[in-house]
Amino acid sequence: MRSFTLGSVAVRVGIVLLCVLWFIPTLGLLISSFRDEADVKSSGWWTVITDPFSQWTLDSYSQVLESGMANAFVNSIVVSVPATVLPIMIAAFAAYAFTFMRFPGRNVLFMVIVGLLVVPLQVAFVPLLNLFGLYDLNGTFLAVWLAHTAFGMPLAVFILRNYMATLPQEIIESAEIDGASHYQTFWRLIVPMSVPALAAFAIFQFLWVWNDLLVALIFLGAGDNEVVTITLRDLIGDRGQEWHLLTAGAFITMTVPLIVFFSLQRYFVRGLTAGSVKG
Repeated sequence: MRSFTLGSVAVRVGIVLLCVLWFIPTLGLLISSFRDEADVKSSGWWTVITDPFSQWTLDSYSQVLESGMANAFVNSIVVSVPATVLPIMIAAFAAYAFTFMRFPGRNVLFMVIVGLLVVPLQVAFVPLLNLFGLYDLNGTFLAVWLAHTAFGMPLAVFILRNYMATLPQEIIESAEIDGASHYQTFWRLIVPMSVPALAAFAIFQFLWVWNDLLVALIFLGAGDNEVVTITLRDLIGDRGQEWHLLTAGAFITMTVPLIVFFSLQRYFVRGLTAGSVKG
């Protein structure tokens, strides 16, 4: 029979309390999204506890969808999927080269890429705007794809290279003896074995791109191509009088990230910790 020490009980109680503290605001946000505008502005969400069979309506969701959120939702998918796939593909090739190929300056180049992790992305906005302006890319999906790919590459290469370094070297050597090319080794061996790391970074990158406002606002802007974060910002109104719509808009924007996270969560911890200790 498993025994519980005082310390383990305290840890479990602390974790439960933290989960409750994180869950209560989310629950309040969800309840408020189904309440009438007048009720939201006149009383707190907890009043539904005393009268649980009133105050429920879908007006906020209908107003949010009519305000352009549906189109912005599609735009966010159009932005997020390529901006997640592109850095993963490029970084996977780079990580394979840094791990299994020998070429001059390999370690120095890897250190330079890792060093880019500490560079604030804001310093690249003006040069990228000028560069994209030369090719009339500002305001297009391609501009924000390239921006997110560039900003996500250092972390992707770092995670994937550390993971690939833990893979059995004997498998790679056996493939070389059998005459497999680097291309065949990469697609048939390395990619299938690197699924946990690929999925872990995919979660990071997708959530970052989906929830991003600054990069989308600068390189894409408002209008027909605006994403959910820009639409969500505009829902509050010029004077903050429509803040009750933010509750419904927030939960609409949360649906896809939640689906992505829970569908890939089994790979999340394994992908992040696999490359932390080698041996």
